[in-house]
Amino acid sequence: MSTPIVIDCDPGHDDAIAILLALASPEVEVRGITIVAGNQTLEKTTRNALKVLELAGRTDIPVAAGADAPLCRTLRVAANVHGESGLDGPSLPEPTTTVVAAHAADFLAELIEPGVVLVPTGPLTNVALMLERHPDVCDRLERIVWMGGAIAEGNTTPAAEFNAFVDPEAAAAVFGSGIPVTMIGLDITHKALFTRAHADRLRDTGAAGRVVAELSDFFQRFHEARYGFDGSPIHDALAVAQVIDPTLEPKQVERLKALRQRRDKATWYSALQAVEDAARNGDNVMPRIIDAVEKYATVGEIADTLRKVFGEYKEAVVI
Repeated sequence: MSTPIVIDCDPGHDDAIAILLALASPEVEVRGITIVAGNQTLEKTTRNALKVLELAGRTDIPVAAGADAPLCRTLRVAANVHGESGLDGPSLPEPTTTVVAAHAADFLAELIEPGVVLVPTGPLTNVALMLERHPDVCDRLERIVWMGGAIAEGNTTPAAEFNAFVDPEAAAAVFGSGIPVTMIGLDITHKALFTRAHADRLRDTGAAGRVVAELSDFFQRFHEARYGFDGSPIHDALAVAQVIDPTLEPKQVERLKALRQRRDKATWYSALQAVEDAARNGDNVMPRIIDAVEKYATVGEIADTLRKVFGEYKEAVVI
């Protein structure tokens, strides 16, 4: 029996692969796709989603466009990662369909019924707007599986993952809604790399396989240069994969709890205080930061400590 899902996304290379994975997996049934601005502007991410469905021959799946900006902030896109189109690299078919008339927040509320899993893979703006406009959804939405957030690392600031950073107010609203959220964070996705060997296995398997390989080719160049990875994390596909196979349940929270149990509170506090003192005195903070990490302080806690002194990362969020 397949699990019905709705994907809220901002395509995006990894969003596109997540959509293709869902469409190719009999374990899930895609009921609809909603689009948010994030990796690129709403116009571009919407067009990209329609192109992916055209490629897959699934133009029967309804698509709704949603928020073109975060709840309270100016949109920050990731053209440095995904290119100017949001899907630079492969050649994709032009869409022959268009979006439904409804706003994504309202369309989500229509699609959500008991048993449907909501899989957001971008900023949570549409989801937060849905909860604001249709609070009754909380009574029937049983689960959200979100690709976003991080524990102990970030990719936009030292503490913040991109989707959380773009709209932290939306993320706070969703996490505070009481709906169970499974968070697929960077500390999970950075451990599951899609290598060039993986891409080459798909390259000659048909049109969709070729596109996935070419998406990976483009995406990997960024991750090789930025992180030195021998592959690229296909972040958003892991959220879909977790619905397909729930045994892939992430263990971030358990690891964080174990980390906090291992550390001595007084020693940990002293190490963070030493970071703050060094920063205030203009001393080299790196030895103090290394010591704090060895005392089991997280990157987020260290960033918070430095923020008290410098304030550079006032927008950083740890979800």
